[in-house]
Amino acid sequence: MIQQHNCAVILAAGEGKRMKWDRPKCLSPVLFKPMLQWVIDAARGAGIGDVCVVTGYRSGQVEEYLAGRDPGVETVLQTERKGTGHAVMTAAGFLRARAAGGNVLVLNGDAPFVDAETIRRAFRQHTENGNAVTVISAILDDPTGYGRIIRAGEGGFLRAIVEQKDASTGELAVKEVNSGAFWFRTDDLLETLPRLGSANAQGEYYLTDAVALLLRRGKRAGACPACGPDAARGANDCLQLHELNVIARREALCRLMREGVDIPCADGVVIGPDVTIGRNCTILPGTVLRGSTRVGDGCVLGPGTLLDGCAVGDGCALDGVRAQGHAFPPGARPAPEGRIRKPETRIESLGGYGNEFSRERHQDFRRQREQGSGGTDRQVSRPSDGKERGLHVQRRRDFLLHQRDRPRIGLLHRPVHLRAGQ
Repeated sequence: MIQQHNCAVILAAGEGKRMKWDRPKCLSPVLFKPMLQWVIDAARGAGIGDVCVVTGYRSGQVEEYLAGRDPGVETVLQTERKGTGHAVMTAAGFLRARAAGGNVLVLNGDAPFVDAETIRRAFRQHTENGNAVTVISAILDDPTGYGRIIRAGEGGFLRAIVEQKDASTGELAVKEVNSGAFWFRTDDLLETLPRLGSANAQGEYYLTDAVALLLRRGKRAGACPACGPDAARGANDCLQLHELNVIARREALCRLMREGVDIPCADGVVIGPDVTIGRNCTILPGTVLRGSTRVGDGCVLGPGTLLDGCAVGDGCALDGVRAQGHAFPPGARPAPEGRIRKPETRIESLGGYGNEFSRERHQDFRRQREQGSGGTDRQVSRPSDGKERGLHVQRRRDFLLHQRDRPRIGLLHRPVHLRAGQ
């Protein structure tokens, strides 16, 4: 657990023009979960209680999302996007109030794979070595485009972060890169921020310049490699977002299979990062599990099942079921291709009511229609004039009202289609 007087600032002001979506880039989903939420969850998982998100483009969308998902997160608005250093400047008031005398973690809101263990490990190195700043780095096979971590000797303290365009031939061969995540000693950072300059081609303030200024002042700096190479990955367009989804999906499936979940064929199987699955379970092709879905022991899901935020009891068999926010009791075996229409309904029966329930309702309606028409079962034909059209509409209305007023079992059957003569 990371003690008090430490906080996190998450940079989430970017527009993401190449995404070509009318939403902030940080809300782009990876496995159905916004990238920003991945980052917040990592900070929370590391034990950081005070979190501030720097918003910018379409800030209202980010604030609305956070209000519904994590109202404890504070936000500050970066009215002009002038670089990462400028974004942290907008959060200076938050730093003084929440982490004076402590440390601050700076994360990018569009880099979802910095995990809680990496954050904790970097914090330990940061405090044990007495660093003013500790960069969370990543080791990449192809470091092209990233700033290189230049150390003082093999495995030594950080000497510089050199951008690709400024690197020498020897520096370009370095595979350790800056992930864009940092631990700073708060007082040192607050003292350094006013000294940042914008004398560059973009006229922006860069947080990496704060690292260089601290080094010039003789402060100690370090770099802590992340648990995996994907910590540095972000997404600037939908192609890169797809790559993040591929990585996250593969990691989620591998983790579940290592835990004993049987996935004999992973075709079409997508499982979100917050889904939990019990022992002795089998997931069949085409199954999608989203949100905080919880699956008990001994269940078989699929093929073609979609669950979002559901609770599945032990021993359930859900074949082709689609549901959102529902609780399936232990042993539930609803009919294939069932769909839960109303969020407030709960499945109570354990099976045997699928198509049989459909036929019962249909036959009941036919009996009611025959009684109302003097026992004659008239053919339902395509209306050809106004009178026939009115009769056709009235019969259809009666049927729909009958469906609405009957008691609900919870799992609704496939739609009934009446043919002429039925």
